[in-house]
Amino acid sequence: MSQTPKKQGGFKRGATPVGDLVSRLLNPVIERRAGMTMDMIQSWVEIVGETHAEHSRPEKLNWPRQASDEDLFEPATLVVACEGSHALFFQHDSSAIIERINTYFGFSAVNKLKLHQQPIVPLERKQPLQKREVSPEKQDRLTSLLETVDDPDLRNALEKMGRGVFSEGS
Repeated sequence: MSQTPKKQGGFKRGATPVGDLVSRLLNPVIERRAGMTMDMIQSWVEIVGETHAEHSRPEKLNWPRQASDEDLFEPATLVVACEGSHALFFQHDSSAIIERINTYFGFSAVNKLKLHQQPIVPLERKQPLQKREVSPEKQDRLTSLLETVDDPDLRNALEKMGRGVFSEGS
């Protein structure tokens, strides 16, 4: 009678990255207190762009109260901490930022931004982001795939993703 070997310690998989464990612990707290997830905070640069991200941070989503389940859905107000010197630029781009936030969520989740002016400590990256090397053949293929994309923002986002997919060592 052969027995299948038990996995050590009863675990079914390998090591879990610390970031995943921290996200699992923090996400419920952030959702409860701020109405958003760590994913949105971590994706802030991709949502608003590097210039705005250097001078702002999402703080919380204020969802309107519903008296009952039959009430119609109403979008939230996103409270954003923003440096005073950059607030005018951020406000000027607010409609485009709201559109990008809603694209991130996949539905009209936000209809207003509320700016809270305060100093922002820039996030320090341990290592600068390195541009991934793509072979000339793969770069030509990527360029040909993106020729039909008219929207420059979408094309840039797809090119970044394509560089990650086609890069050497991935």
